[in-house]
Amino acid sequence: MDVDTRLLRYFAAVAEEGTLTRAAQRLYVSQPALTKQIRQLEAQLDVKLFVRSRTGMTLTAAGRALAARVPTLLSEWDIAMRKTQAAARMSEKTLHIGFLAAAANEATPEIVAEFARRRPGWKIRMRQADWGDPSAALAEGLVQAAILRLPVPDTAGLRIRELFSEPRCVVLSAGHRLAGRDRIAAADLRDEAFVAAPARTGAWREYWLGGDDVTGPGGTPVRIGAVVTQPDEWLAAIGNGDGVALAPESVSRFYQRPGLVFRPVDGISASTVAVAWRVGEDADPAVQDFVACCVDVIAKN
Repeated sequence: MDVDTRLLRYFAAVAEEGTLTRAAQRLYVSQPALTKQIRQLEAQLDVKLFVRSRTGMTLTAAGRALAARVPTLLSEWDIAMRKTQAAARMSEKTLHIGFLAAAANEATPEIVAEFARRRPGWKIRMRQADWGDPSAALAEGLVQAAILRLPVPDTAGLRIRELFSEPRCVVLSAGHRLAGRDRIAAADLRDEAFVAAPARTGAWREYWLGGDDVTGPGGTPVRIGAVVTQPDEWLAAIGNGDGVALAPESVSRFYQRPGLVFRPVDGISASTVAVAWRVGEDADPAVQDFVACCVDVIAKN
């Protein structure tokens, strides 16, 4: 019997977290989709792995037996996969790098050029992720490194090197009641609806909703006017008046368009950009050269 390793990863997350809700947030999937995958695994194995209740998911005897062995199995598979990919990269001289929209701003082309200078004949393939995956495909192992906006919801198994920070601004429709101000206080956004990333992104979504900076400690949660995963959807929702959104200050250089205004926000923390890679890539010289290029280029700018 062949079982998809993805199903085993989903099983392990539920077993470790104890609830479908937390496991779904960790995996960046919806709870119904995760439930479907767990049932699929139970059907393939013809066993019941969990007892479901209002308080969470409790492992059965069969589930405990599987949970005891899955971490080692997945670890060995990850090692085999990384060694296979590393061999392919050395042969093809190609590094796959994930990123989110405007992650490293204008520095990205310079980082790529510096990597090419240090490794003649090598290429970087940039893979853009949507806002449903703040790890930019790094958590799934689809890329070897990624340029990210912190916080990343699940940092287990990742190395993170901070590169730089920049202020955050608020993006508003041109007709918004606050659009005429030169600066806006975070508290003035308290009653606004926000355009947000999917709920499964957890801490990353909460950060871009402003957290306590907007609501105040113990305040009423921010209202959600629209949920999006792509920059164009995000801009359209704001322009249509579905809500406002916090963003890195640099978006005003990349996403200017009629009907939108970008205003500085007082009383809110800055956004931090980082380069991240999987722990298993510590010994990969190409990955470490890319990390060094990120650090060195940012240090010069």
